[in-house]
Amino acid sequence: MIMKNASELIARSAFLAGAVISVASVLMIALYMLIAGLPAISEIGPLKFLLGTVWKPTASEPAFGILAMMLTTLAATLGAILLGVPIGLLTAVFLAELAPSRLASLIRPAVELLAGIPSVIYGFFGLQLIVPLAQHIFNIPSGATLFSAILILAVMILPTIISTAETGLRAVPAVYREASLAIGATRIETIFKVMLPAARSAVLSGVILGVGRAIGETMAVIMVAGNVVNLPALFKSVRPMTVGIA
Repeated sequence: MIMKNASELIARSAFLAGAVISVASVLMIALYMLIAGLPAISEIGPLKFLLGTVWKPTASEPAFGILAMMLTTLAATLGAILLGVPIGLLTAVFLAELAPSRLASLIRPAVELLAGIPSVIYGFFGLQLIVPLAQHIFNIPSGATLFSAILILAVMILPTIISTAETGLRAVPAVYREASLAIGATRIETIFKVMLPAARSAVLSGVILGVGRAIGETMAVIMVAGNVVNLPALFKSVRPMTVGIA
């Protein structure tokens, strides 16, 4: 009994230490960035820094406005989520509820493989295929635009959303499905009115992880977005915040 209590205490202490270290690491990074950036922000002025739309750090009269890059990051992330979440969610539903086991066993490794592809490969794919296609289809001077960045980010967040949502759907007790079918609901009604609501926490987790991936992506975006500081427009070259930091 004493050994059992001691092992539980050790395990609880280890988990607590891990949680404290994780939170402390994030706080230390945020504190370091704040301390390192305060002198520059104080000299420029917080309003000019946050609300300025011109970024020319090497000009004879330098300007350090980050509003355009912040809005570009928000626009690219929102576009990727609007495009990627429905596709990822429907794919997860198909794999968990509708696909034959043999077909699902083929698709699932392909989805997992997408998660392991380096960002630079996605960027190279976008540079060689999406950028020229966008330029040709929309008849614009350059295909390296916000539109291309949204497409690449949407593809990159798919594996996270699909895997997380599928895991959540498979974790829903089978009795939920059986009870819904027993009272006369169709299979599609059961999926969208019973199974998905029951797995909403996993679906939401996948969306949040996808948002984090889209916001933090740098390499692929810098290759397809044009790397020009502009206010966000679908067919203009832009530069998101992560590229500006890099």
